[in-house]
Amino acid sequence: MTRYVRSIREVAMDYLSRREHTRHELLQKLLVKDFDFDEVDAALSRLVEQGLLSDERFTEAYVRQRSLRGIGPLKIRAELRQKGVAEQVIDSWLNDQESYWSEQARAVRERKYGHAPIEEIKEKARQMRFLQSRGFSTEQIRHALGDDDW
Repeated sequence: MTRYVRSIREVAMDYLSRREHTRHELLQKLLVKDFDFDEVDAALSRLVEQGLLSDERFTEAYVRQRSLRGIGPLKIRAELRQKGVAEQVIDSWLNDQESYWSEQARAVRERKYGHAPIEEIKEKARQMRFLQSRGFSTEQIRHALGDDDW
């Protein structure tokens, strides 16, 4: 009985058929399957050339998905770095959108705490910590709390 051995390209395309991946993620997954590094690198380069593997496309989808879940740009940036996305690609999707992220912070705050103004300093600190943990900047948090006078 002959055993069918899948090529690097077939395994990579199987992963890509489920969701977008970064080049770094796909490299790691293929190396775990004991493929040769040089062969994997060459196969991934061909996939990039053919437009089947794209860190930019991954980043676009990832930023959209995470922001819809209420995650801010600082946390998304850290997650993308961890996934091996180049800094200039991250910058192209996260920079120059300050008003969008400020509105996202406000929406996340209102979804969790409602529209009522904050009366107590302890409550303000609690909401600030929550928004910080979600990855929003100080300026975005100020906007969300309606407190631009700090």
